[in-house]
Amino acid sequence: MKTRQFDIITIFPEMFESPFGESILKRAQDQELLNISLHDLRKYTLDKHRKTDDYPFGGGVGLIMNVDPIVRAIEAVKESKPGARSILLSPGGKSFNQKMAWELSREESLIFVCGRYEGVDERVLNFVDDAISIGDYVMAGGEIPTMVLIESISRLIPNVVGDESSLVEESFEYNRLEYPQYTKPREFRGLKVPDILLSGHHKKIQDWQLKEALKKTAEIRPDLLSKEAKQAD
Repeated sequence: MKTRQFDIITIFPEMFESPFGESILKRAQDQELLNISLHDLRKYTLDKHRKTDDYPFGGGVGLIMNVDPIVRAIEAVKESKPGARSILLSPGGKSFNQKMAWELSREESLIFVCGRYEGVDERVLNFVDDAISIGDYVMAGGEIPTMVLIESISRLIPNVVGDESSLVEESFEYNRLEYPQYTKPREFRGLKVPDILLSGHHKKIQDWQLKEALKKTAEIRPDLLSKEAKQAD
């Protein structure tokens, strides 16, 4: 199987060393299922101060990331990966979800562009394939959102997760949260594992799991059930 390639363009490449050097992502790289390359955006600047930002035209608070080093960095990566799909991490992008994770997991090569400061020059959007947000809130930069995307996407690449059948039962696969789960001990400080889970009756357990998943979703994320209803229409 061909190794999937992730390229990350950032002004803080050191931020990725620990998260990508542990657990599932480390194993995936060791097994050559995945290769992650970091690109320091400052290397694509042309001035002696290696500036990647400037004040916005028209006034405003904060600094905006320049279009030219970002585009040079994307083009440099694409020289060796011409078919790579490029993604800008931005609060103004499309909301990331599990369906999108599955779609991106099928790509052989992805480029992630990490924004910073008050945002990036709007013209950057002309040079990327997608702009993606991980939620309706603002962060200091696109580095942590990139980590979120890469972990979510990587888990869906064949052989990265040991038991791939477990992916089917996870939250959001059917527009609902996952059912409650328990393990030993059977009782902890008066809190008991539901008797049905100890019954050994698989059909009744499955019915209980579905009922509890729907109940939990209705209480916490009713919007997911509305989405499922719309998709069924």
